[in-house]
Amino acid sequence: MNLHVLGICGTFMGGVAQIARSLGHQVTGSDQNVYPPMSDQLTALGVELMNGYRPEHLEPTPDLVIIGNTISRGNPELESVLNRCLPYISGPEWLYREVLNNKHVLAVSGTHGKTTTTTILSWILEYAGLNPGFLIGGVAENFDLSARYTDSNYFVIEADEYDTAFNDKRSKFVHYHPRTLIINNIEFDHADIFHDIAAIRREFHHLLRIIPEQAKVIVPQDDLEVTKVLELGCWTPLEKFSDSSAEWSLTNADDDYRNFAILKKDKIVGKISWSLIGEHNAYNALAAIIAAYDIGVTIEEACSALTKFKSVKRRLECIFNAKGVQVYDDFAHHPTAIKKTLRALRQHAGEGRLIAIMEPRSNTMRMGVHAKTLSSAFVDADLVLIFQADSVDWDIANNMNDLGTRCRVFTDIEKIISVIRQEHQQGDHIVIMSNGAFEGIHKKLIEIL
Repeated sequence: MNLHVLGICGTFMGGVAQIARSLGHQVTGSDQNVYPPMSDQLTALGVELMNGYRPEHLEPTPDLVIIGNTISRGNPELESVLNRCLPYISGPEWLYREVLNNKHVLAVSGTHGKTTTTTILSWILEYAGLNPGFLIGGVAENFDLSARYTDSNYFVIEADEYDTAFNDKRSKFVHYHPRTLIINNIEFDHADIFHDIAAIRREFHHLLRIIPEQAKVIVPQDDLEVTKVLELGCWTPLEKFSDSSAEWSLTNADDDYRNFAILKKDKIVGKISWSLIGEHNAYNALAAIIAAYDIGVTIEEACSALTKFKSVKRRLECIFNAKGVQVYDDFAHHPTAIKKTLRALRQHAGEGRLIAIMEPRSNTMRMGVHAKTLSSAFVDADLVLIFQADSVDWDIANNMNDLGTRCRVFTDIEKIISVIRQEHQQGDHIVIMSNGAFEGIHKKLIEIL
């Protein structure tokens, strides 16, 4: 079948395209900006990529058009699809119809930690010899891929609460029908599509309504919003984890959580030594271990897998380590994620200075939804450098007063680079936080360092 994908360079739709190629389909695709690393992965698979959205991209006429959720009415290519009555489908619908409907789907949901947890779980199953298929919202370093199809009965997927497509405003994850579901946490995000936290809770409730009685739902015991969702109704057995009183918890952790142990019913059942840092990542690992255990992977084997886990690109990824300075690239774009990332680095860096360089780039950030809480996310940073882009609708500096002289706001990337050039010193840990390219600041900083 000849498939054409609109919005093909996003991580999800790019993953759909990769899986479609694995199934033997001919695939073409359009995107506003055809860019690596996704463009490189797709081109290597023989996918023809087209820059921009134009009706002529639909020639020759495809058998089916798969439409990503970044595509809105008014898009010239979408309008041509509708005017010509071409058959079309959303990415999540296609994925369920062609792949997930006959698999044991392990889905990882929640506001934070989805990508890392999905990658950890995929790697544990791979290490255990289960050869899982997966679709991850990032490039898993153990696989050097973001998606793959296999003949395994197991498929691991990052289950996003964002909407499905222009014609389907339900969350993507309701299409996946998982039999093992992780809900890591729930907070308010995606203010461009959700009016309030109650709207997000409702989507998670809709997901729980379709989980079979013979499935499993894995949740943190102490997350208030997760608890509220469960109170709306849950018909599936729960596995709960927490920092103390739940059936599953952690103990004997180092300050930076590179070493810790797993408790099950107050008994140590596994010990982990790995390369990741931070309490949040330790709990991501615990959720993944519980999910793997649910389908028969021993805790011992799961712990052994994590000793060889390499993480995910752009999730606190060390991209420079020389001359006594370390630079990290991190995707964090929500105050809670920023705070947890910086806390992990503070515990790891010891006496070294911690410098945070941040671009508020997500739709929610640009709208100013987190304006009042953002400054508290930087409590562990010694210096905070924030980029105020033209697209940001609020005055960042006026909301960072709590940080005093520790925070500086810039409208020019080059001035941030100049500050680092003049003020960096041995022992610094510099973390760049953005869910975009950040105008190439990563490469520019490495060059001056």
